[in-house]
Amino acid sequence: MGASMKDIKSRIKSVESTMQITKAMELVSSSKLRRAKERAENARPFFNVLYKTVSDLAAEMNGDETVYSRAPKDKPALYIIIAGDRGLAGGYNANIFRLAAEQPDFKGAKVIAIGRKAIEKYAHSPDVEMIAEYPGLAERMRVSTVQTITRQLLRLWHNREISRVRILFTQFVTALNQQASILDVLPLSLRNAAGRQSTEIIYDPSPQAVFSAIIPQYLTGIIYGAVTESYASEQGARRTAMEAATGNAEEMIQSLSLSYNRARQASITQELTEIVSGANAAQ
Repeated sequence: MGASMKDIKSRIKSVESTMQITKAMELVSSSKLRRAKERAENARPFFNVLYKTVSDLAAEMNGDETVYSRAPKDKPALYIIIAGDRGLAGGYNANIFRLAAEQPDFKGAKVIAIGRKAIEKYAHSPDVEMIAEYPGLAERMRVSTVQTITRQLLRLWHNREISRVRILFTQFVTALNQQASILDVLPLSLRNAAGRQSTEIIYDPSPQAVFSAIIPQYLTGIIYGAVTESYASEQGARRTAMEAATGNAEEMIQSLSLSYNRARQASITQELTEIVSGANAAQ
């Protein structure tokens, strides 16, 4: 019985140590989540303005094809996959990887991996070709790095090496709700914009020229927004996971403490029984 009590006490100390770690990670994630949420919310107006501008330009073009709306055939797709740099975030990373695997054209695709978990997942995958990796980008966000990604995908597009560009990211809804999402970036569809009412803005030298010039900024804004959304989602998922882990540890400690008290009570009862039996035998 004494050995059993010792084992239970040792396990309680181990769970308490784990709970201290999960609690600390929960507090760190809460702090990072607040800043990440602000950054994501601040990025949305910029993306919305860019999107409206591109839509207005597309309406002025009357459905005319551009280099960004013509996709080569029989070429692989390019996937920009945004995952986390660390684990312990519930199903955050697994949901993105599952969504990627469900896409019919993912096998044989080229991949730009953002985040260490995405790099680890696809660095040696026989199904895809990882052409670039960006660890730590989400936490140390730099527009210059996002512009580098944009130039890279545009080079592939202009060289007719890829047939489409898709971004896999996690959309931040609330601190408790994050949704793995996929966004088709290229080719741009001008069919829906052809029926829009034309604006009174005069584009110089032409709507087509302005449209082609603004696309790199538009793509940079989309990637930047997707990264900020994913980072906020990662912190929200990690905080939720660590909060749940802390709660489970507290329940485990309570259960182990109850088992320890029962074992201690049984040990005391046995000792008292032995003392009484010895006393009776001595009479």
